[in-house]
Amino acid sequence: MGAIVPVITAVGGYVPDYVLTNQELEEMVETNDEWITTRTGIKERRILKGEKLGTSVMAVKALKQLLEKSGTDPKDIDAVLIATITPDYFFPTTANLVATEAGCVNALSFDMAAACSGFIYALETGANYIRSGNYKKIAVIGADKMSGITNYKDRNSCILFGDGAAGVLIEPSEDGLGIQDTILRSDAVGKELIYLKGGGSVNPPTHETIDAGLHNFYQDGKSVFKYAVTSMAGVAAEIMKRNHLKGEDIAYLVPHQANKRIIDATANRMEVGPEKVMLNIQRYGNTTAATIPLCLWDYEDKLKKGDNLILAAFGGGFTWGSMYLRWAY
Repeated sequence: MGAIVPVITAVGGYVPDYVLTNQELEEMVETNDEWITTRTGIKERRILKGEKLGTSVMAVKALKQLLEKSGTDPKDIDAVLIATITPDYFFPTTANLVATEAGCVNALSFDMAAACSGFIYALETGANYIRSGNYKKIAVIGADKMSGITNYKDRNSCILFGDGAAGVLIEPSEDGLGIQDTILRSDAVGKELIYLKGGGSVNPPTHETIDAGLHNFYQDGKSVFKYAVTSMAGVAAEIMKRNHLKGEDIAYLVPHQANKRIIDATANRMEVGPEKVMLNIQRYGNTTAATIPLCLWDYEDKLKKGDNLILAAFGGGFTWGSMYLRWAY
């Protein structure tokens, strides 16, 4: 018997119906389509509309699609892991809500907060549960309702974000495919460059914290961009080097969709051409923990068994990471 390797056996996703275009943003803040497109690559993004609708609504839809596509009984799911920085509540966890709503009554569940790197963090965590031999079916979902923490008067940040959810089912395999290697990093040097300061134990909600805008996302875009280019490209190149991979060996780079210039820099460092880069930022914007699984969802029909994929992300914290996997179906 070979070593147990976690493999992705299905992908599911969901994006809301409402489309927020660059043209609509022109009516909200001082910006224009050309400025947004040239700096970010974003043309539109999806927004979850409706009273009292949280991240779990989207995650449930992604999970149910995952179960349906794979023909999996929800009672057979051993764990539901949700990567998010926009949970419905501090507790109960969004994963708890999602697992119950989807009928995964036998699953352990928890949230993982690593911002835009959250999906890779959660996927590696789920992979280690599989490697233990005690878990057979784990759903890993990246989901964020960024519209809930976006300040639509901040022209630098409101153009970036959309809402969405997507995820994968992972199961054990012994055929050599699946998740081969992962590198995860973090450094709180970014705590003053990208953050949401309100709502936690340091700044619990008060009239003063709300008036000060502490419950809205903030970033110093230029500084974060420099760190992101260096870190995301660097860790993608590092995982290729230690697995003896060259650009021609890679079927696709699956990058976090924050900014097309960061994606291009990562692809260049890896020496892969644009035809090998999964890209949907133009349609969804930055959905934080959902970007990488949404790429897999969009490109699923283009993937072939045995394809080498490199996942790479950079997020607030700072957090960053890369994963090398071989597609299993």
